[in-house]
Amino acid sequence: MTDYMGWLERERGLRFAGYDELWRWSVDDLAAFWSSVVDYYEIPLRGERTAVLGDAAMPGARWFPGAQLNYAEALMRRLAPDRPAFLFASERSPLREISGAQLEASVASVAAGLRRLGVGRGDRVVAFMPNIPEAVIGLLACASLGAIWASCSPDFGTRGLVDRFAQISPKVLIAVDGYTYGGKPFDRRAVVDELRAELPSLERTVLIPYLDPAATAERPGEMSWAELIGGPPTPLTFEQVPFDQPLWVLYSSGTTGLPKALVHGHGGVALEHSKAIGLMFDIRDGDRMFWFTTTGWMMWNFLVGSLLVGGVPVLYDGSPGYPTLDALWALAARARVSLFGTSAAFLAACQKASIRPGDTHDLSHLEAIGSTGSPLAVDTFGWVYDAVKPDVWLASMSGGTDVVSAFVGGCPLLPVHAGELQARALGAKVEAFDEAGHSVVGETGELVLTAPLPSMPVGFWNDPDGARYRESYFEMYPGVWRHGDWIRITERGSAVIEGRSDSTLNRQGIRFGTSELYGVVEGLPEIVDSLVIGLELPGGGYRMPLFVVLADGIELDAALKTRINGAIRAALSQRHVPDEIVAVPAVPRTLTGKKMEVPVKRVLQGRPLAEVAAAGATADPEALRWFERWFEDVAVRGTEADD
Repeated sequence: MTDYMGWLERERGLRFAGYDELWRWSVDDLAAFWSSVVDYYEIPLRGERTAVLGDAAMPGARWFPGAQLNYAEALMRRLAPDRPAFLFASERSPLREISGAQLEASVASVAAGLRRLGVGRGDRVVAFMPNIPEAVIGLLACASLGAIWASCSPDFGTRGLVDRFAQISPKVLIAVDGYTYGGKPFDRRAVVDELRAELPSLERTVLIPYLDPAATAERPGEMSWAELIGGPPTPLTFEQVPFDQPLWVLYSSGTTGLPKALVHGHGGVALEHSKAIGLMFDIRDGDRMFWFTTTGWMMWNFLVGSLLVGGVPVLYDGSPGYPTLDALWALAARARVSLFGTSAAFLAACQKASIRPGDTHDLSHLEAIGSTGSPLAVDTFGWVYDAVKPDVWLASMSGGTDVVSAFVGGCPLLPVHAGELQARALGAKVEAFDEAGHSVVGETGELVLTAPLPSMPVGFWNDPDGARYRESYFEMYPGVWRHGDWIRITERGSAVIEGRSDSTLNRQGIRFGTSELYGVVEGLPEIVDSLVIGLELPGGGYRMPLFVVLADGIELDAALKTRINGAIRAALSQRHVPDEIVAVPAVPRTLTGKKMEVPVKRVLQGRPLAEVAAAGATADPEALRWFERWFEDVAVRGTEADD
């Protein structure tokens, strides 16, 4: 950051007294700021560059119209043949390095193999893979061709996979045979078979024998990873594509219908990740960046993006708690990690377990700890500085899959205040809006962006008129991006995230919609209706109760609860399994029949019923009053237990 500010003074004649002045310039003069990011990081834009922001209106802002680039080229241009490109370890395999030369050769081989399968610009390649080297190689090979990538982690059930991948009609599926988690093997061949049967557009499946090295590609239409890369050596080339050419599809929450299929462009991602990882997270050439993530979370894409600024991603496949909660700290020491990225929940778990990584591991290379997924509790800030490292930089961040980055987070020039995110990110014009759409400071409001960000989606898949895109972000405040978080911006420019302002669920940093879960639960014959609520708790915790309306004559016993949880786990994932299941007489609905998720959430957060739903807005007022009584009863029982 300091070097960048010096560069601005030398090259642009701009001088700033501190971060606040720099941030203000970055959001007031978007064209000058983002043009400087391109030049400072030497992002290989080709073609016309006279216009930086062709149209600033949201939605529909157009960045660098006329310019071309390739995301894979931008990532790989800094590789050195004999230096590590990235590192990898898993529960079953020790830490190893993949050199720049190895990565380039592997990407060239996979790109050539995909090209032989007929994959080209605009075709979709989907991956059912853990966080392993083949995933990075597959993404870069796909991007080099101008094809579009999408991935899910192998713990997803068939229903969750089909709901995502079927939307984009993929040509090729790359899948593992299984994986290991918590020391246990999970064979996923049956899920792969079910998925293939639900994807009529699929022309070829590439099988990676990851769980069982002896697994073979025997089904019709299958081939092995070895066959894919086994063609004659072919030089790696990069298809030059427009700035907003689709790079990948990420999936985020949909409170109704299928998960949102978010399309991000080559250029927007390259610019945003260069800024976010290089400037905001201070990753420089050779710095090793670790983030515990799966391929189904945007943090995997973010981690891979560290290559843009010369960083060295450290990949890990496995459980963060196996064989003990110390496992990832041991990895950080072995890999000489500069930035250790994780979730607030993991740090809180380490704190509760009373482990002291700084006493048991050599963390001399560790400069920063990144935390995301949920707000980090004040006392956990203290634990990090006491038990991990007294001079580490603890950078809590908040953003979203929607922009593959953070709106607010760490800044290497500013002090860390417990319970707060240090600053609004450069180029992100974040404000807190009250209900009237006025910007407020020092009080809680809706997190909004009043100016565009390059990594905002270029659109949703199968949303030709942009209706779902507008509905998701721009309905409450026309022309302003509303993200769905409560935020409080302090007088000194830091921020506090105070939970979701809508009904989106957020488990361990993974956001998903309620509709997926309803589809599974209400498919059971014993269940008539259901409602799931995600509750942010004091201290950074999270609770997700599921309320069910039972069919006549059915009781919610232990066996039915087990069956419900099993169905959710099999169809979706373990993250979708609720913390508790409660029988209710009815689900509150509006007069038009919509489930009243947000009002119920607010009731369960202690808000008076009169504040959360207008009189006459509920089809069955008694159904909403039931939740008020249930909350009061739970609160009383909790108080009695404390006494």
